[in-house]
Amino acid sequence: MTSQTAPTGNVPTPDQIRRAPKVLLHDHLDGGLRPGTVVELARESGYSQLPETDPDKLGIWFREAADSGSLERYLETFSHTVGVMQTRDALIRVARECAEDLAEDGVVYAEVRYAPEQHLEAGLSLEEVVEAVNEGFRQGERLARENGHRIRVGALLTAMRHAARALEIAELANRYRDLGVVGFDIAGAEAGYPPTRHLDAFEYLKRENNHFTIHAGEAFGLPSIWQALQWCGADRLGHGVRIIDDIQVQEDGSVKLGRLASYVRDKRIPLELCPSSNLQTGAAASYAEHPIGLLRRLHFRATVNTDNRLMSHTSMSREFEHLVEAFGYTLDDLQWFSVNAMKSAFIPFDERLAMINDVVKPGYAELKSEWLFRQAVSTSGSVPQEG
Repeated sequence: MTSQTAPTGNVPTPDQIRRAPKVLLHDHLDGGLRPGTVVELARESGYSQLPETDPDKLGIWFREAADSGSLERYLETFSHTVGVMQTRDALIRVARECAEDLAEDGVVYAEVRYAPEQHLEAGLSLEEVVEAVNEGFRQGERLARENGHRIRVGALLTAMRHAARALEIAELANRYRDLGVVGFDIAGAEAGYPPTRHLDAFEYLKRENNHFTIHAGEAFGLPSIWQALQWCGADRLGHGVRIIDDIQVQEDGSVKLGRLASYVRDKRIPLELCPSSNLQTGAAASYAEHPIGLLRRLHFRATVNTDNRLMSHTSMSREFEHLVEAFGYTLDDLQWFSVNAMKSAFIPFDERLAMINDVVKPGYAELKSEWLFRQAVSTSGSVPQEG
């Protein structure tokens, strides 16, 4: 199932993709560390379990482990990043560098998620974890501005599906609402741990008029999507790529949507798609065969995300580059994905609208003008004169 189309104009260069204002909704803090930071934090904290102590070799190990097809090796990668994120200073540094790295890549708005319950081994409280990460994000935003980049980072507090602290983490997210935390999430293995185990957390968040997303439809399929939406009331689907299982492409090229897929599209439920990560988990065999091509063509509320930048050796720019190569996407398509994501963010409507009208659309308009100028030069052989 490939919906690849031929380029029709304003296909961006890698440099333009990097400079394009991008919006990121699905990025894990413990999945985006710099390898050098992992090595330094391990040395400072006495963490001695790293498979490599050379940053370059460690970066390669993370990628190969994530690509191995072994769930045990994939999960081991997070044991190392979480293992060095157990102190206030470490959390501040990781969050600060996350904001800086995203800004350097042209991300103007990001929602970055993490599970506070995983960072308590050195004696921090849940509140101290949240406050350290928030401080790191604010430091990163300030440093990005000093370097000529604009970014706003909101935190999503994640509860682990296999644990029993979802309500506690939901209450924590509500307590730090408007203080840097913009919503709630649950993550972890889908099979055997349905979101319905945590209905008390979701009912609490709905009573508080708060936002939440649920990891669903990444591996387990349509039942997890249905439960996330109809039982739990999720605002967004973390991944949601398996919605493709409810879409049939006929021999004549026509498309038939099942009732769940129709509901997701009709209700404009955002899909936090993560192409590179989805390839690693087997949701697609290649970028050209990734469901995002068909979902884009059918006008689902599709967004593009990184998931785990370290493990997938990716960035928002790399994700867009892969899609441009696979589907011939233009600047118009990249703007469509970026506006979709900004519309779906968990900040107030007026702030989302301001980001779209004052940052995202003007940024893409400038790149399109640049593309038209280059085309005029290549056609005429001379630089157009003003006046």
